[in-house]
Amino acid sequence: MKLRYLIPSFIALMAMFVSCSENNDPTYLDEVKLSSSYVAIPQEGGQTAIKVTATGDWQLEKVFAVTTKNANNENVTNYYETPAWLKVDKVSGAAGETELTFSAEKTLDGRTCELLLTCGGKTQRINVIQGLSTISDATVADVMVGPESKTYRVTGTVTSIANTVYGNWYMNDGTSETDLYIYGTLDKNGNAGQNNSIAAWGIEVGDEITVEGPKALYGSTVELVNVTVVKINKSLIKVDSLTVDGVKTEDPMPVEGGLVTANLTCKGNGVSVDIPEDAKNWLSIASIDGSSPSVTFRVAPNDGGDRSTTLTFTTTDGKKQYTSEVVIAQKGAIIAATVDEFLKAAKDNTQYRLTGVITSMYASDKQGKSFTIADYSGSVLIYRAEGFLESGAKVGDVVTVVGKRTSYRETPQMGTTTFEELKYAVTEVTIAEFLTKEDNKNVYYRVTGTLDEIANATYGNVWLKDGDQRLYVYGCYPGWGASGDARKNCLADKNIEVGDKLTVIGVKATFNDAPQVSNGIYFSHEKAE
Repeated sequence: MKLRYLIPSFIALMAMFVSCSENNDPTYLDEVKLSSSYVAIPQEGGQTAIKVTATGDWQLEKVFAVTTKNANNENVTNYYETPAWLKVDKVSGAAGETELTFSAEKTLDGRTCELLLTCGGKTQRINVIQGLSTISDATVADVMVGPESKTYRVTGTVTSIANTVYGNWYMNDGTSETDLYIYGTLDKNGNAGQNNSIAAWGIEVGDEITVEGPKALYGSTVELVNVTVVKINKSLIKVDSLTVDGVKTEDPMPVEGGLVTANLTCKGNGVSVDIPEDAKNWLSIASIDGSSPSVTFRVAPNDGGDRSTTLTFTTTDGKKQYTSEVVIAQKGAIIAATVDEFLKAAKDNTQYRLTGVITSMYASDKQGKSFTIADYSGSVLIYRAEGFLESGAKVGDVVTVVGKRTSYRETPQMGTTTFEELKYAVTEVTIAEFLTKEDNKNVYYRVTGTLDEIANATYGNVWLKDGDQRLYVYGCYPGWGASGDARKNCLADKNIEVGDKLTVIGVKATFNDAPQVSNGIYFSHEKAE
């Protein structure tokens, strides 16, 4: 077909994803997974079951209040795991897979409740509904203001996909400013869970889909949960690929920029493209090929952090509009920073490189990829660094990481992190063992002893003692990377005194035939009792 027109309208797109953890799905938590977060019991009574897969002990929270009179005619309130009309065969369990059976007697009217299941400090919600199952044709706007637990049939366009494995995505039909969140899509066999239902149905941004499912609220977010797909009307436009110099690519554009081409398939009448307002200072249209059709974009050089934007291509059949999206990303410059500079930086896509000593592992991360590093200026949590486990790095080692300035509950941390280098593997030794080592400015040791004498308080030149062995430490600087005046006064700043147990990191050297720790840096200390 011919590319009749292409109008860059520069309409800013709203982001559909929320980061933390870089990263949180409200239904499928790391600690606990459900085969279904929606439980339906027939109005005439009966039972149904779901499976709970947990990494530790779990329990249903007591959140349903029942007030009765005691012997003194006083009100007494007790709390239970379920409302009186609902029975669950288990209210707690251990790690592993457990089947929960829900049952209720016949009811004249529909009823619903929300149970709270906790595991590992996280809460999973279970929506239970009995009756109220009449399906209503509705618009997205109708669903937004309609009653909870009612089942709706709604038709809309896929605006973005949040989770391909569990089938979480957003839709709109033009009747609401807020997109409707589809929270779980049943596969073609009617199953929920880790079923890759997005791929199974072939769902893509821009498709028009009719679904059925009950409404639920997660905080202030309106959802249709575990929906059944009724019909899919594929979009009339699709971005087939991105190419650079004729070669398909999924990689970000390089820092220096260049040309990237979006190759399209279009069965509609004409094409337009929306470039977000915040991207037009680095992305522009270079050329249009109406016979392909394709559009080539010019990406400007990038002297900041990583950046990306979502381009929306639109066509029409004369009655409705159809869209397709593609993300164009570009690598950014990596900024070498101290921990203090990193902590003061803004939360954005800028990449930072930090070097420091691993001071502790983050116990709350079951993946074992998170740890704290420190340099002379401060310390920060490194959250789930890819490549860390493979490196073999441990507490006390000097490492380099690259990532973005993120936060968790207002506490700064490094997220989207890559473990770049195990700079120095540090060996823990006793003073006696250290004295036998060869001089080597590239081999680091961690040694502990009782502070026996302070030779220079300003630079932290001290004597450590362990039994009958004494060791001279030439410099106890406040941390990795300290230079100039930043090396001074570590002992005073940390209130380290003679008699305290002090741990330092440094290399083996010899001065005037006497062995010493050279250019030592502070690791930890314990006050004398």
